[in-house]
Amino acid sequence: MNVISRGYLVPLLLGLPFLFVVNPISANVFVQCPGDIDGDAVIDTPDPNHPHAKCMHLSGGDGFITMADGKEMYIFGFADVTGLTPGEAMITALLSANMPSPAIVLNEGDEFYLTLTNVGMVLRPDLFDAHTIHWHGFPQAAPVFDGVPDASLAIKMGASFTYYYKVNDPGTFMYHCHVEATEHMQMGMLGNLYVKPAQNGTPFTYQGKTYTQFAYNDGDGSTGYDVDFAIQMGSFDPEFHDASEAVQPLPFAHMKDTYPMLNGRGYPDTIISTALPAPSKNGGKVSQKQSSLITANQGKRILLRLSNLNVTEFYTLASLGIPMQIVGKDAKLLRGPDGKNLYYQTNSVTLGSGESVDIIFDTQNVTPGQYFLYTTNLNYLSNNTEDFGGMMTEIVIN
Repeated sequence: MNVISRGYLVPLLLGLPFLFVVNPISANVFVQCPGDIDGDAVIDTPDPNHPHAKCMHLSGGDGFITMADGKEMYIFGFADVTGLTPGEAMITALLSANMPSPAIVLNEGDEFYLTLTNVGMVLRPDLFDAHTIHWHGFPQAAPVFDGVPDASLAIKMGASFTYYYKVNDPGTFMYHCHVEATEHMQMGMLGNLYVKPAQNGTPFTYQGKTYTQFAYNDGDGSTGYDVDFAIQMGSFDPEFHDASEAVQPLPFAHMKDTYPMLNGRGYPDTIISTALPAPSKNGGKVSQKQSSLITANQGKRILLRLSNLNVTEFYTLASLGIPMQIVGKDAKLLRGPDGKNLYYQTNSVTLGSGESVDIIFDTQNVTPGQYFLYTTNLNYLSNNTEDFGGMMTEIVIN
């Protein structure tokens, strides 16, 4: 029997005296982006038919992150390969999973072309998992672009697919892989996503201060802010991740997360303002790039875009010394049908998986210093068995 290089030879099928030769399988990166001439998802010559086009290229694969107690954890995740040619993207993306996944920031009115390339699992070559991107809460998704594999396409290993979104609504969303969702989300395929409103750039005066940045198209400046931060709540089960790395049966029924995190970090790593060092198993590639530290000068208004994509728990997040004003929920401005603002003041919010809130911190009368933003589920103020960590960060008022 002859062997065909890089192809597959199917032996006798049902006793028939012939062989089927299947074409060799090869990887192909294909990016669709108006005005991009070299396939790197960067617009070289703006297309007049798509003046508000925005493009991005993500890869789906595996990698490692370092937990706050020093443990290196195997993950699945996305990486940003925008700006790389197709040949560069496939190689660069290997073992490059980020936690959280790269932030997606858009403007209302954008046409967003998002290419996903599935580069496969370096540590688990036995896995042939497909991946998708599900923009959670997107209200006008065409079924083919929704990312739920029951009704749309899933991207096989070595393939690329470009999602298209006409961005009509501002707010705080999130995204994740929807293939084998419990597993892939537990493994880390989660990211921040938010849309800035068309009102941005138009000055509105609210309570004596003029703003040009807003959480929503409020028409009165009431969601105006000076600085914004996006933080995603999440948590990992170390036994589940270790089983994935060690090719063992996955303990779905016994899943218990003991590494609570904000933007993929536990305290005190949450207050490090820079990217964390690359894990030793990651081939020198940095995987935890997004800080959870919140900083502002006294008197400024802070917008916190808070979301939760955890698959096992509800979490409550509280602030000490700085009241929260909730102005949006699940990418919707809190406003009644009569136009009345339904904002409310609190010092804690509870979110389940798939929920988001937009929080304004007004520091006008706040004494400069360090304030804690932390979970009131006190058993989650830990990094696995190590106390004094977990889901906590600081708000620093200068």
